[in-house]
Amino acid sequence: MSEKSIKRLHPAQRDDIGDLLTQRPLPGPYADQIDPFLFLNHHGPQHYPPGNRGLPFGPHPHRGFETVTFIVDGTLMHKDSAGHESIIGAGGVQWMTAGSGIVHAEVSPPEFREHGGQLEILQLWINLPGRLKMTAPAYTGLQQGDIPGIALDGGKVDLRLIAGEWNGNQGPVHSLTGVFMSTVAMRAGGQLHVPDLRARKVFLYVVRGTVEVNGDRADAFHLAELNEEGDALSIIAETDALLIFGHATPLGEPVVSHGPFVMNTREEIQTAIADFEAGRFQTLR
Repeated sequence: MSEKSIKRLHPAQRDDIGDLLTQRPLPGPYADQIDPFLFLNHHGPQHYPPGNRGLPFGPHPHRGFETVTFIVDGTLMHKDSAGHESIIGAGGVQWMTAGSGIVHAEVSPPEFREHGGQLEILQLWINLPGRLKMTAPAYTGLQQGDIPGIALDGGKVDLRLIAGEWNGNQGPVHSLTGVFMSTVAMRAGGQLHVPDLRARKVFLYVVRGTVEVNGDRADAFHLAELNEEGDALSIIAETDALLIFGHATPLGEPVVSHGPFVMNTREEIQTAIADFEAGRFQTLR
């Protein structure tokens, strides 16, 4: 068994949205995607004062991919045109399949806008293959207590299993494309070993702290792109750390994106725009 190593580190680039502190490692100067992982925004950490306007993500459309939103700190209110509503707190996750088309809003609930508080939220976009881009929209909102926690390395590592399987444990989200997704909290000195990664693309983003991957260091606000060679992964925490860790089979399909739409061809993008402008997406009130 050989270990995967870091091919390149992608630092998150600052790109604030209004008064929302935002950093983005993907896409970046050296990678458009890590197939099928398309996009990651890291909002915060920051403190909102009482009487704030909250998050700026009012109603907007999507088609052709999935969003996974990690609420590290604060609260997030979701509402979409398929009738789903939720308020998710710290440690929770939202998994939305945009599929054939959905309009959703991700905003701060009234209590947060009134009282303020700490906020840190990350959103990851995962591509869908052409055969699934027009699948029916879906949504799963998970509070922290809904996500199985798996203690590893004598309790030094806490893996929160969102989607996929780990040693007989199953995540609560059923991925249409067999994506494994988790968050991993590590105490300094903790070790995580992941086998059976041949032919899988790994997504490894360091939210907090510093870790070593096969001897190479990765710090907070960095996405680690791993080499294709190797069929296992070993991570050691130099300090207390928080990671987003996932892996998936690459799609190997053309990617054409335009704002909130991700399809395979320019013609499909034009159709998505026309469908939205013609009101063929459900309307969020």
